[in-house]
Amino acid sequence: MLDRKEIQIRDPYVVTVPGEEAYYLFGSTDRNIWGKGTGFDMYRSRDLRQWEGPFPVFRPGADFFSEENFWAPEVYFYQGRHFMFATFRRKDNGRLGTAVLTADRLEGPYIPHSRGPVTPEEWNCLDGSLFVDETGNPWMVFCHEWTDVLDGQVCAMRLKGDLSAAAGEPVTLFRASEAPWTTPLESKREKFGEVYVTDGPFLFRSDSGGLFMLWASFLDNRYALGIAKSASGQVTGPWRQEEQPLFRSDGGHGMVFRTLDGKLMLTIHTPNRTPDERPVFLEIAEEDGKIRVVSGPESL
Repeated sequence: MLDRKEIQIRDPYVVTVPGEEAYYLFGSTDRNIWGKGTGFDMYRSRDLRQWEGPFPVFRPGADFFSEENFWAPEVYFYQGRHFMFATFRRKDNGRLGTAVLTADRLEGPYIPHSRGPVTPEEWNCLDGSLFVDETGNPWMVFCHEWTDVLDGQVCAMRLKGDLSAAAGEPVTLFRASEAPWTTPLESKREKFGEVYVTDGPFLFRSDSGGLFMLWASFLDNRYALGIAKSASGQVTGPWRQEEQPLFRSDGGHGMVFRTLDGKLMLTIHTPNRTPDERPVFLEIAEEDGKIRVVSGPESL
């Protein structure tokens, strides 16, 4: 068994399985995620403190379209199967994109479902996340990376019903600089100019039915987690940004899940440096229409 502080992971993603009274933790698990990719591993826990694993859930075949930068797997149960959205760097053109994998079981093994990335081939895209709207239509919400546009964007794109490909053109939901709390990334200024980062969008509905989005950027050169709310309650927005980040202490790329006893829980990785990144779990709640952190990892 491993304590959570012993698990090196970025972009943590938790699936709660009430029937097993267990949690499954996925994420970017290569020791050096900036280089050659090995695959993705998974951990299992009953209390969010002690974890079994790692267990391999994806290993690329010899003909896989990518060899490096295996990032941010998110796992969903959709139409009777498990689907993984994950980011990879293509071998053919060197661009990042989010592809869809699938498996019969939550714990895998996952195999390619889409023919390479679903995101636009000519763009650098990352951190695709599934959202199913009120009419049952699936969308991928993802980042159009700052390397293409300088002011990173969060976009949404309709998917085919089987999640294998796009069913429409991407639309821009917002740009990183539109949030009051974001600041340019100083380490990129000399070479590129004003660079604003978008990372890790994740959508969820609160108990009141409001549609919220987590996403990460930088504040005074430290990784931070922001939150926005859809004024229409729909994926297309418009999205209203909170004045201050939800978490500002060098952590981000978060998602929200329900604990076995029904609490709303946020997980992020912190600090934002390799190989020190670890998963953290924070209880959150909605207060007066806004999401707030109500307790930290010491309360688990």
